Amino acid sequence: MTELLRDYMDEKKEWFESKIPKLFQNAPVTPKLEQAMLYSLEAGGKRIRPILLFATLQAFDQKEEIGLTTALGLEMIHTYSLIHDDLPAMDDDDLRRGKPTNHCVFGEGTAILAGDGLLTAAFQIIADDQALDTDTRIRLISLLARAAGPEGMVGGQQDDLEAEAKRLDLEDLISIHKRKTGELIRFPIEAAALIAKATESETEALVHYSEHIGLAFQIGDDILDISGDEKALGKPIGSDLANHKNTYVSLLGLTDAREKLAQEVEKSLHSLKKLGFENKRLGDIARYLLNRTY
Repeated sequence: MTELLRDYMDEKKEWFESKIPKLFQNAPVTPKLEQAMLYSLEAGGKRIRPILLFATLQAFDQKEEIGLTTALGLEMIHTYSLIHDDLPAMDDDDLRRGKPTNHCVFGEGTAILAGDGLLTAAFQIIADDQALDTDTRIRLISLLARAAGPEGMVGGQQDDLEAEAKRLDLEDLISIHKRKTGELIRFPIEAAALIAKATESETEALVHYSEHIGLAFQIGDDILDISGDEKALGKPIGSDLANHKNTYVSLLGLTDAREKLAQEVEKSLHSLKKLGFENKRLGDIARYLLNRTY
């Protein structure tokens, strides 16, 4: 990662995270539930999804503040999915981002409700966002529901669960990950294009970019699960192998998985070249995925 990109990501991450503690301050939320929701929301992470939204707005010379509420809603949905993924009925993980997982701290019942609360509140804050016109808000809610629901992340997660005892081919694995991981990578980029009033051809190029970096992101996760540093990742390595999950590394081997990662990054940059965005932050983020360590 270049120093300029690191500074940009650190700056946006700090700005974004400063808004999280205020999310429920005016809502009559049960204290333990609020504590559980904020516990996972404030646990850290790369905040790559909000940053992708901000970077796309920046590419269109739009103020990043106009996408802040949408970015918060997206991160709430991403966080809910992590809380539920960590539950004993799913991945049964004890650590997330270097901290005990939500159900280990608050119990399974509250963890489930914390996830439910984040999911539903995400749509509420986008619906109430007075920085955007009504039509844009409606379209954003529709896009996010598709990306997060049975057509997208939830459906991909179900397919992933069913595939645990099977040996998949590469095409099937890509199909799962395009939904499970890729849809919530696509959404911030498509959402920013919508907010920025991008043309149909501009949006199409950005969707292609998002699809390739979504796969690159997942391939990188699979590689790090084998070769990453547990301290840097903030969670145990080798969990995919222990759970007999299909990964790019298990299907292709480590060397070919790295080659596949490089191919997806190159394809994402090709999509950006059509817009003249390859040297903007979006291009920097794609190149960063080649060598990320967490």
